[in-house]
Amino acid sequence: MTTIPADQVIRLKNALPFWLSLGMIPLALAGATIGGWTVALLPLCSWGLFAILDALTGLNPDNADPATPQDQLIWHHLITLIWFPIQFALLYCLIWYVPQAAHLGLAEKIALFFGMGVVSGTIGINYSHELMHQKDRLERWLADLLLAMVLYSHFRSAHLRVHHPYVGTPRDPVTARYNEGFHRFFARVLIDGRRSAWRAELAMLARRNLPWHHPTNPYWRYWALQSVMLGLAFALGGWQGLALFLWQSAVAIWQLELVNYIEHYGLTRRHLGAGKYEHVLPRHSWNASHRASNWLLINLQRHSDHHSKPDRRFPLLQNHDASEAPQLPQSYPMMAAIAMIPPLWRRLMNPQVRAWRKQFYPDITDWQPYTKALNPPPR
Repeated sequence: MTTIPADQVIRLKNALPFWLSLGMIPLALAGATIGGWTVALLPLCSWGLFAILDALTGLNPDNADPATPQDQLIWHHLITLIWFPIQFALLYCLIWYVPQAAHLGLAEKIALFFGMGVVSGTIGINYSHELMHQKDRLERWLADLLLAMVLYSHFRSAHLRVHHPYVGTPRDPVTARYNEGFHRFFARVLIDGRRSAWRAELAMLARRNLPWHHPTNPYWRYWALQSVMLGLAFALGGWQGLALFLWQSAVAIWQLELVNYIEHYGLTRRHLGAGKYEHVLPRHSWNASHRASNWLLINLQRHSDHHSKPDRRFPLLQNHDASEAPQLPQSYPMMAAIAMIPPLWRRLMNPQVRAWRKQFYPDITDWQPYTKALNPPPR
């Protein structure tokens, strides 16, 4: 009888909490086959359950050794590699099954695919974020496939070519401005995010003296993959299946941009003059060390370290304390709920931003120029 080496058992044990996302699959299937109140299980568990678990499990300030070899992270790595076929199978099985399910009313179908959008956004887009930062071609393709399932393929260009270089500056659409409510932010970023991603890819091509329609433009891949996903949804579920596919895409995009809003709200980099800004530091992202939600989000809340080391794999992301990075008062699930109510968000977070300014930039006494720079007039 073959036994697993002790060191492999330890690595598997350390990785298993990050596999909790698989628990969403039976919840989705239960909602589809049983109906009724079970269609609410996906959002209730992904938001409510993990908010409760955060309260029970507390914070996790511990850091793995960032020099850990990649071959010791195989169990962590594997969950991101297998997620695409799992989500693909779940989504398209539901698109085929739900339109013809006589026991499901219209409201139940809408609620069920709202939950599917929560899965596609909270887990799918989050895993694509991890994958797109890696150099391996397979991982980048998996990232593109996951994004195509929510019709948000340009996010890879926007994130890698715009957000990371320009976070905390007027050139980054997804740095939420001080005092900007989420609903205003969401309407703005849906337009500005796409526009900035397209311009960034055109600029990359122009530097190589290539036209926009050159085959190396990743938008050809984006359009092709999204067309396949749309066509498959229609082929399996007809017009109702296509509508449900579009609905889960919209929910997933809302989830993504809600997280983007939280991650950098009100934070700016020091302007050095001549259009230049200081290097990105841990202080330019909100950090959260809540244990359970970091399991679900594969350490996305250690966002300060991610911006310092973008290609660092999620199990090695370091936690930064309050001396280095601003700390969110609650985990992402709780902060997302608060962000949906802008007056409540401002009441909670504006004092946090002002305290951040005082802590990291005490020499800047007039923030009005920064506020104006980060809130340019509409064009």
